[in-house]
Amino acid sequence: MITIIALPEIENEINENWQTLIYETIEATLCSTGEANEQPDVTVLLANDAYLQELNQQFMGLDQPTDVLSFPIGETNPENGSFYLGDLAISLERAKTQAETGQNALEDELRLLVVHGVLHLLGHDHSTAEEKAHMWSIQAEILKSMGSRLILPIE
Repeated sequence: MITIIALPEIENEINENWQTLIYETIEATLCSTGEANEQPDVTVLLANDAYLQELNQQFMGLDQPTDVLSFPIGETNPENGSFYLGDLAISLERAKTQAETGQNALEDELRLLVVHGVLHLLGHDHSTAEEKAHMWSIQAEILKSMGSRLILPIE
């Protein structure tokens, strides 16, 4: 099950189509990585920069806002037997800024952040050049398969 939650401060900014976009993007990412058979539970929190900055400080030791944070859980729920993959926190404020800066559609930016976050939940990382190239390649494939117009440079 995919659960989407919005902070009260940004609830009025949430587009009703984004819920479908988030569901479809999580499912496409899981299918592309061969994890779809698990049908894991994922929670997505849509928040603002201030909240992501608090989480980034608390969990990563970085006192700055960020676009997406992933919190892998990777445990089976003993009550219902479902596999809980983890949580994503996405700054809608940061997504809007990044979309404007990159001259991309906000929907494409949200897809990128969801794909990126889910890949982290699945254990992918980008702390080395090799890991980054691999993760960016997977992201690009998934985004392309979804019709995203985002072009992701591999730096």
